[in-house]
Amino acid sequence: ALRKLDEAWLRMRTSTAPPPPPRRIVTEDFAAAAPSSLESFDVVVCGGNLGILLACALLLRGLTVAVIEAGELRGRAQDWNASRKELHELVRLGVLTADELEDVVGIEFNPMRVGFVGGDDVWLTDVLNVGVKPQVLLETVRQRFERGGGKVFERSPLASVVVHADGAVLSTAGNAPLRAKLVLDCMGQRSPIVSQLREGAAPDGVCVVVGTCARGYEESTNVFGDIIFSDVPTMAAGKDGCRTQYFWEAFPASSGARDRTTYLFTYMDLEPERPSVEDIFEDYWKLLPSYQGVDLEALTLQRALFGLFVSYRTSPLAAGWDRVLQVGDASGVQSPLSFGGFGALMRHMPRVVDGVSQAIAMDDLSRQQLSRLNTYTPNLQAAWLFQKSMRPPVRGAWSDDFISRVLVGTFDAMLPHGDAVLRPFLQDVLRVDGLALTIGGLMLTSPVTAVEIVLRLGPVAIADWSLHFAAMCAFTIVAAPASQAAIAAAADKAPPARAFALRRWAEACKYGSGLDFEQEQPPTLLTASMREEAQAAAARMREARAPASPVQV
Repeated sequence: ALRKLDEAWLRMRTSTAPPPPPRRIVTEDFAAAAPSSLESFDVVVCGGNLGILLACALLLRGLTVAVIEAGELRGRAQDWNASRKELHELVRLGVLTADELEDVVGIEFNPMRVGFVGGDDVWLTDVLNVGVKPQVLLETVRQRFERGGGKVFERSPLASVVVHADGAVLSTAGNAPLRAKLVLDCMGQRSPIVSQLREGAAPDGVCVVVGTCARGYEESTNVFGDIIFSDVPTMAAGKDGCRTQYFWEAFPASSGARDRTTYLFTYMDLEPERPSVEDIFEDYWKLLPSYQGVDLEALTLQRALFGLFVSYRTSPLAAGWDRVLQVGDASGVQSPLSFGGFGALMRHMPRVVDGVSQAIAMDDLSRQQLSRLNTYTPNLQAAWLFQKSMRPPVRGAWSDDFISRVLVGTFDAMLPHGDAVLRPFLQDVLRVDGLALTIGGLMLTSPVTAVEIVLRLGPVAIADWSLHFAAMCAFTIVAAPASQAAIAAAADKAPPARAFALRRWAEACKYGSGLDFEQEQPPTLLTASMREEAQAAAARMREARAPASPVQV
């Protein structure tokens, strides 16, 4: 699997030939009606391992829903790390009860750390500090879904979708065709429908992630997690010695007190010299002993993990046809700074459920109306500058500590403003107030670094970001409570199609400005004893550090 992924990554960054045309999964036939004899649903969700969560929420709104899954619908053994805030969306939507939520949480820990070379560690609580057991979560939700009349079709990879004027017909490799009013594509970044929509276009950026869940870490040091941490400057990686900036994530695992999951990740463009996934995994093994203060021989591997997450500037992805809509990672709604997946779906699920339910109720599933659910999101576009600033150029003058200095200065500027700025940013939500305070603080506290950022990124990138920031300011005004109340009042008096457009516009402004992020409950108090225990554990890791294997820096 690793070698196959690397082959795809190599083609992505070295191929000069035009990409072959993608398989045409979706076609249109408005001349003929969808066969009425087929088993019919309001919604068919394609991709069940995350789609079952959305499917259950739609079922609870009174819709008839089916899920098709290429393989078996079951969660992996590896924890999904999330925050309580994201999980509570499932309770609010009725997908889980409060008691069931506790059953699916395998582990919860605090505090979490952010740190970079040359700066002080930042400690906080309740961000990615919950390890969810996917097997328990998906089985619990599936039982509720099927008790409510929902249907799951496993081992049924999608073969085609034919859109008719009165419905869509889905053919799979494993079952009889199905008829649906709406098809929801929840098949992730590598969805064949997404490939067709993007016409094989190369991504604008990638994030390669490698890691393991292993047993053998000291229990006394396995008491905190890392959200983003870097203990090395920019270094040479791969056979071409390409400049690469590595970052770490780490979490205690629910499978045992001495079990820990560690990820090494990096952001890259598609330059041919960029390292392979296997190169990055080799660096993972070389750097892990120094990072965690552990001898590799003391570890027993439970799982090896790796992935390549692509991102596109043209995101979110607008609907390409009537009756077909991308959701979750398939829509490109995740931040280019994140790995997408569970957290991105949870953040947007309430508005997707509302929008889909209303579109079906008014019987308008046109491409135009569905695209209002995946419309322009300025804070998502603004995040591109941050990704670009964290990937070193292949050629040209470069300072190996530049990225570390930028990140240290950024977090130093955030810290005086506390949770109101830190928490949204660390959960991939950019807001005008947070950006203004951070950038302003960086210019005051680290003016040389601020100027260097502008020079290295260039005027075009800065101008592009400024336009999206201006749009964020406008969206923030529309997302203010008074504006939202006025839009809601207008929607209540408008015809259905106009009301739908107004509600989607209000939601787009709320999410596009980051004002959907609300800290409903006070975060867990970071006590002095909690901080001291974590700092002592981190110090023991540093003292016990086995020397890393030679890596050219």
